[in-house]
Amino acid sequence: MLNSFLPSVKLILAIVSRLLFNLMIVGKQKHIGLAIALALVFAISRIPGIMPENFSAAYALAFCAGVYFPGAMAWWFPLGIMLATDILLNIFHYHVAPISPFMLAVYGCYGLLVFLGKKFRNTNSFLFLLSGGIIGAILFYLITNTISWITDPGYQKNLSGWIQALTTGLPGYPPTWVFFKNTLCSAAGCLQDFLQVR
Repeated sequence: MLNSFLPSVKLILAIVSRLLFNLMIVGKQKHIGLAIALALVFAISRIPGIMPENFSAAYALAFCAGVYFPGAMAWWFPLGIMLATDILLNIFHYHVAPISPFMLAVYGCYGLLVFLGKKFRNTNSFLFLLSGGIIGAILFYLITNTISWITDPGYQKNLSGWIQALTTGLPGYPPTWVFFKNTLCSAAGCLQDFLQVR
């Protein structure tokens, strides 16, 4: 059932992004319009049940913020939006502690995506920027699953345990390769949407 909504959600996200970008004017207001567009798309993508598990615009938001936003805004804007939405989701939807140690490690990975985005220029080709964003999503997946392998007692602390953390995951949960597939699809899809309206 969720798959039937995905084309509609993607279309809505693309339309909102396009409208906000078309309303922008050059100069400082361009960054404000881009920030508003990214914030809206990200907030919509975080609504539980809208996207498949581990399908998020977060990777694209962090990478694009690094590419397009000047100075400190590239750091505080995406990380602030993500932190605010994560805290709200943890309190009101998941009913867990607002912040966890694993969440801090994930934010380190988001910071890496911003840093990676800073190494690119907004004048680079679409394919070059898309490739950079996908590389960032792959790094995010590898790092967060390695942290899970290190911290979760369900994994053996050897090479086979690490491979399990990167492929099948723990029994009783979906395989981690499914999360990897969703990570790549969401990074590619959201980056494509964000980069096409630049």
